[in-house]
Parts: sequence; structure tokens; C-alpha cells
Amino acid sequence: MSKPTSVDEYLASVPDEARTRFEELRRIVKAAAPDVVEVISYGMPTFKLRGKWLAYFGAWQSHWGIYGMNGYASPDELAGYDTVKGTIRFPLNRPLPEALVKKLVEARLADIDATATARKRK
Repeated sequence: MSKPTSVDEYLASVPDEARTRFEELRRIVKAAAPDVVEVISYGMPTFKLRGKWLAYFGAWQSHWGIYGMNGYASPDELAGYDTVKGTIRFPLNRPLPEALVKKLVEARLADIDATATARKRK
């Protein structure tokens, strides 16, 4: 199979449950950042805002993962999820942890905003 060139093309190749979770994730991200852009980066769906990555997403047979985000939550908040070096894996057979995902997205948005504000001051 060739590498996907769009998020929709990527999603067409994943299990239905993963696609459902991604639609839930899209809703959360777009509510927090209406100007977000969806692209493929490193072969996976990526939400970008003002040229910065907001979240990377990957779908697998039994889980979906969000990458680069576990530094935005405490170990207690991530208990019960498989985490490895910037990766949080959420089982497909469990509901999306909406409050946790929202917190992760909002924390990353705050970092993007802080970086933009720091650049303006220089």
C-alpha cells in the first residue's frame, strides 16, 4: 500500500473503530482550535496550527495513539494507558477519554501561543 497523501486517505485504511475515535478527536481539536489544519506528516495524520504541530495521531488494530503529548499530563492522569516516550496509546475497545484529550490539546495550544508571544517580544 502506498503512503497516504491526505488524512481522509489515511482514515480509509484503518479499522472502523479507529476512524470513529479520530472523528471524536477531530471534534475536540477543532472546538479548541478552529483554525487547525490537517496534514500528513511522518506518514500519519497531524493537526497543525500556525505552522506548528498540535498533535500527531496513528491508528492500529487494537489502539489509537497520540504522539508528543504525554508531557502534558501527569502520570496519575495517564494511569491505565500504555505510554512510551511521548506516545499515549488508547485502546479502541474503550471510549475516548474526552476530558484527558481536551486537556492535552489545550496544554499544547498554550505552548504554541507562548512560543508565538515570545517571538513577538524579540
